Amino acid sequence: MDLNGKLIQLLGVQTGQGKSGNQWKKQDFILETGDTYPKKVCIAVWGDKIDMNQFKVGDQLTVSFDVESREFNGRWYTDVKAWKIVPQGAGSPASNAPVFNGPIDPAPDDDLPF
Repeated sequence: MDLNGKLIQLLGVQTGQGKSGNQWKKQDFILETGDTYPKKVCIAVWGDKIDMNQFKVGDQLTVSFDVESREFNGRWYTDVKAWKIVPQGAGSPASNAPVFNGPIDPAPDDDLPF
């Protein structure tokens, strides 16, 4: 899923150690949608996949994320986890690639067994 909005707050980095001994790192940020009735959404970035230092409060962003819920002791907890963040107006590498609309030629015949 994707969400467009303005970065209104960067929260502190949280670190810890899992049961298996692996170190983890998480940073939450608040994105405000630009709807008629704006909503604020807390989104988490896990690990080092996304460097949040490249963004600043006030930036317009497009955030791709997954929503996941889990149960613990009879209560449900929901996480919104970002997996890609792009400044609005910035082109992605795929959008700059040439578009091919012609026919696709079949593979040439050869003596390969597969």
